[in-house]
Amino acid sequence: MKKIILNILGVLLILGGGVWILQGINILPGSFMTGQIRWAYYGSVAALVGIVLLVLANRKKPA
Repeated sequence: MKKIILNILGVLLILGGGVWILQGINILPGSFMTGQIRWAYYGSVAALVGIVLLVLANRKKPA
């Protein structure tokens, strides 16, 4: 159950971070975040955390 929750959270962080990055660099308009580079930085951090969660949730346990 823990693995499933970490996988879902990781994917959501990666997707959300991707949206923030695209809005921050002015590719995805329609929000107060559009064109503000700090949201690209926040999105990068969120995506990295998501990747770390996916790696931790799916690593093989030592035998």
